[in-house]
Amino acid sequence: MGLDIKSVLIVDGVGANCAEILNSHNIKVTTKAKITKEELLKEIPNHEALVVRSATQVTREVLDAGSKLKVVGRAGAGVDNIDVAVAGQKGIGVINAPGANAMSACELTCGLTLALARHIVPAASALRAGRWERTQHTGTELNGKTLAILGLGRVGREVAIRMNAFGMKTIGFDPFVTAEQCAQFNTTKMELDEIWPLADYITLHTPLIDSTRNFINGSVLSRCKKGVKIINVGRGGLINERDFYEALKSGQVSGAALDVFEQEPPTDPLTLEIIQHPAVIASPHLGASTKEAQIRVGLEIAEQLVNLVKPGTYTTPLAEVTRVLPK
Repeated sequence: MGLDIKSVLIVDGVGANCAEILNSHNIKVTTKAKITKEELLKEIPNHEALVVRSATQVTREVLDAGSKLKVVGRAGAGVDNIDVAVAGQKGIGVINAPGANAMSACELTCGLTLALARHIVPAASALRAGRWERTQHTGTELNGKTLAILGLGRVGREVAIRMNAFGMKTIGFDPFVTAEQCAQFNTTKMELDEIWPLADYITLHTPLIDSTRNFINGSVLSRCKKGVKIINVGRGGLINERDFYEALKSGQVSGAALDVFEQEPPTDPLTLEIIQHPAVIASPHLGASTKEAQIRVGLEIAEQLVNLVKPGTYTTPLAEVTRVLPK
């Protein structure tokens, strides 16, 4: 016996295939690519399920307003924009699509690492402005450098495979991955205190939870190599921005590529100072912004929702963040 889901609200520009799959199984869909908090509070009481990307904040207020709500689907991996604890208390299931955008996030990470090493962004900007700045943008090879990968899940291990091909030595930390598993993708597992003084580049792929919030801070950065480079295609909030800005100014961090921010779009003056810093490449949360990833996340969430209504329809496994309860 499946869940009784008659209507689904899809927001944040989830791929059209999500609605198409749900409609094909006679599940009504309302799509709003952009929605304000007020509009969401007004609309959510009409639906049994809500599908979001990262823009919409699914707060206690939203969950309270969703009087029929049974499931919240996150079309992507991270669920820090959803109050998972409150959802669990209310018996509202939370599901996600953890692997659907892994390759896109991996490829962006690799591209940003290359861009930092070769100063591609400032060199291109100078040439566009009519300045031939060849010697000013002399870079370094990645070959022989050490890349620390913090978080060795789906994205982190794909990054390791690709950056190994560039001749980088990959080391990493993940409490849930064994040294034997790391060896399968040619990465040495280490503790964080061992990693800091060894890394030429550090890339962040951990979830944003209490233990990882602001864990890249002044204390950590002071233990890193002078001139370390940081790439964050993971989650905003992993970096203490005040400490990070000071490390950029001092040269302790010589370059950074940031795709995610604690506030999106960012308006905080400190965040904007970091974005404007000449050693920083900043992009507007493009990690999952590929055509392929958007098709996959829409597909995975839609198929999970259909399976909840009609068990066994698709082979897609249920990715439960909080348990989906029949009600």
